[in-house]
Amino acid sequence: MTTSDSGKDITLRIAQNPEADELLGRSPLAALVGMLLDQQVPMEWAFTGPYTLAERMGSDDLDAGRIAAYDPDAFTELFTTKPALHRYPGSMAQRVQQLCQFLVAEYDGDASAVWRDAATGDELLERLNALPGFGTQKARIFLALLGKQFGVRPKGWREAAGPYGEAGSHRSVADITGPESLSEVRAYKQEAKAAAKAAKPKTTAKTTKTAKAAKKPGG
Repeated sequence: MTTSDSGKDITLRIAQNPEADELLGRSPLAALVGMLLDQQVPMEWAFTGPYTLAERMGSDDLDAGRIAAYDPDAFTELFTTKPALHRYPGSMAQRVQQLCQFLVAEYDGDASAVWRDAATGDELLERLNALPGFGTQKARIFLALLGKQFGVRPKGWREAAGPYGEAGSHRSVADITGPESLSEVRAYKQEAKAAAKAAKPKTTAKTTKTAKAAKKPGG
């Protein structure tokens, strides 16, 4: 198991699977891949993905160079073989391979180099945001995960992570340390989703018909 910048062993409880969590704790690439897969599927499913992928590749870890050079069709098959690694296994296989190809080109295949020498939180956020498949929100969540659970804490990391960096919050995977916190994060996500849905203006059949009429020439 790897150690954080503070010298402490990293023990994660994100996947809720001992073997999968052990891999996440010792493998920077596995953690990145788990974060990449964390969309439109339960968090535990996403972060168990790296472990399952490593098993299917006949290894106890993920290697960016090997994944980058893998035959695309064969790599996709690793994702689509039942049980599938993701709700959208084909597209996610492509994204994981693109991520690894980027890491090989920009960081010599070393995932930890993305954050190892980042001097500030803003610099780290910029690096994460440049990764294929990582938008601003995903980059901020992973930055928060690095700070809260991996001990990667460049100056201003909490501010760069936005609300996900807040101490004591239960907003994202960065705050999951066991079954109880997983439930709290899931409840927060559901509340946020419900609030966003409620905030959307309701579209009635009448307003839709009016809008379509307005688009017609002379309307």
